[in-house]
Amino acid sequence: MNRPIGPLEPSRAQQIAERAFATLEKFLHVEAVSGVVLLMAAAAALFWANSPFAQSYHAVWHAPLLIGIGERLISQPVHFWINDALMTVFFLVVGMEIRREIHEGALSNPRQALLPIAAALGGVKVPALIYLAINHSAGQLQGWAVPTATDIAFAVGVLALLGRSIPSSLRIFLLTLAIIDDLIAVLIIAIFYSGGLQYGGFLVAGVGCLLVLAFQRVGVGSAWAYVLPGAVVWGGLLMTGAHPTLAGVALGLLTPVASGHLRGYSPDSAPPVVKVQSALHPWVAYGVMPVFALANAGVTLGNNSTPSGTQWITWGVASALIVGKPLGVVFSSWIAVRLGWCRLPPGLSWGGVWLAGLLAGIGFTMSIFIATLAFTDEGAIESAKLGVLLGSFGSALLALCWGWCLRVKSSGSAAA
Repeated sequence: MNRPIGPLEPSRAQQIAERAFATLEKFLHVEAVSGVVLLMAAAAALFWANSPFAQSYHAVWHAPLLIGIGERLISQPVHFWINDALMTVFFLVVGMEIRREIHEGALSNPRQALLPIAAALGGVKVPALIYLAINHSAGQLQGWAVPTATDIAFAVGVLALLGRSIPSSLRIFLLTLAIIDDLIAVLIIAIFYSGGLQYGGFLVAGVGCLLVLAFQRVGVGSAWAYVLPGAVVWGGLLMTGAHPTLAGVALGLLTPVASGHLRGYSPDSAPPVVKVQSALHPWVAYGVMPVFALANAGVTLGNNSTPSGTQWITWGVASALIVGKPLGVVFSSWIAVRLGWCRLPPGLSWGGVWLAGLLAGIGFTMSIFIATLAFTDEGAIESAKLGVLLGSFGSALLALCWGWCLRVKSSGSAAA
């Protein structure tokens, strides 16, 4: 007697692959939509800072805000709590993205990772060199790192405007490139913009990290339980003089990639690095990043009080993003392929690599963040921010034009 053959159960590998692609699709969707929200926040900041109510714009972000319990209160401007505290959550998500890529993404395979790594390194070196060629005076040199970063939300958002005809290999290449860019930016902040370190604070941060590992060891699965040790890590880094947002990266890298024996997780459930990132990502994309843009993108245009010479900071940053990023990404990728270290993935053409390079020139969030660390002079900070805005929007427009040309060429080839 023949038994009816039912549908085959998907294998464990297929289930993992389907879950990974579903997570990637959700990630890209959130990034694409949040790019529009980020653009609206930046536009609102520019309008507010150049309106008759401009004084209120600066007054809001510099107003003191008290946070604490009982008599133990910390008074800092609202701007500090956004840039140094709230952005820690942004860097936490960045750390988790890097952790996942190292474990099971493009960075888990050295051969596969070589192309985006080479592209990202070129996309850091060439913009920095272009900036330094334009700005070589003592008060401007420290801004070399401003045009080295990529804003994932804006870049993916612009890519989404080109439609689904863009090959998935290009999306994955851009996403991996942007994540590596973030990792390099984090290292730059830690090494070059954390001067005068007080090493005693590292002991406090180390205690916080040990608490995280101890909680994981005993099986604590609730994310809320890690808020206290996370605060200890943040406070320790603040004490050292290093930027405290790096605590987010450290905690993200410590997040488990397997459920293991954590309470509240079954063997088949998503691991903490996926579950926590998925929960935080919409809050970061639609909350933290737009608030940061609103607080930092309000550049006063036509400000006659800007010190002489800082306009070169603007042009240095803008040209480094528009010209340096695509040149660095494409040239480094070409060298890596030419030397036989790697090859272009199926579906990704050199035209697509140029598109990724143009999109990588959208520095926005991370570039503005680095600008606030690189300079202490308000005029220089404003000039750097203006350069970031000009360079990012210029790169976005060029990417849209080039992407449209690629679509037309692709449609013509398909029709032939």
